Amino acid sequence: MANHFLLTIILVALASSFAYASDPSPLQDFCVAIDEPKDAVFVNGKFCKDPKLATADDFFFPGPKMLGLHIPRIRIDYDPNGLNAPHTHPHATEIRVVLEGTLHVGFATSNSDLGNRLFTKVLLKGDVFVYPMGLIHFQFNVGKTNVVAITAFSSQNTGVIVLPSPPYPHTKQP
Repeated sequence: MANHFLLTIILVALASSFAYASDPSPLQDFCVAIDEPKDAVFVNGKFCKDPKLATADDFFFPGPKMLGLHIPRIRIDYDPNGLNAPHTHPHATEIRVVLEGTLHVGFATSNSDLGNRLFTKVLLKGDVFVYPMGLIHFQFNVGKTNVVAITAFSSQNTGVIVLPSPPYPHTKQP
C-alpha cells in the first residue's frame, strides 16, 4: 500500500513538472503612452492614448539604429518586391529597424470594437517600427534595391503563426 502511495506521489510530481507556462495575454491590443490624460483611457494603471485616435506614427520612430540591446534579434534581407507574409508572434512584441532600402510595414488590430484597423507605414533607412504582441503584421520591399533590417523581440519564445496564403490567380485548383 505504501509503495502505491509513493508511486502515485512520484507520478503526480513528474506530471506537474511538465506544465507549460508563458506570459499572460495582454488585456488590450496596444497602449500608446500619453502624457495628457484629456484624450486618454486608463489601462493597467497607465494613461493610454484612446485606441480610436491611434495612428501608424504612434508605432514609428525615425531615430538611430537600435543595436546591442541584449534581446533576441535577427537580420532580415528582402529582395525587391520581397514579402514577409502576414504572421503573428503570440508571445512577443517585435521592433524592426531598417538599415538599407525602403520597406512597407503594417499590422492589424484584433479588437472588433475598433473595427480591426490597419496601421501601415513606409520605412526608410534608420526608421524604426514596433509591432504589438500577438497582432498580425507584414513587411514588403517597395523599393528597387534590397532591404536590410534588424528585428528584435521582447521574448526568446516568440512563437510564430503564419497566415495561409491564398492561391495565385493562375494556379489551378484540383
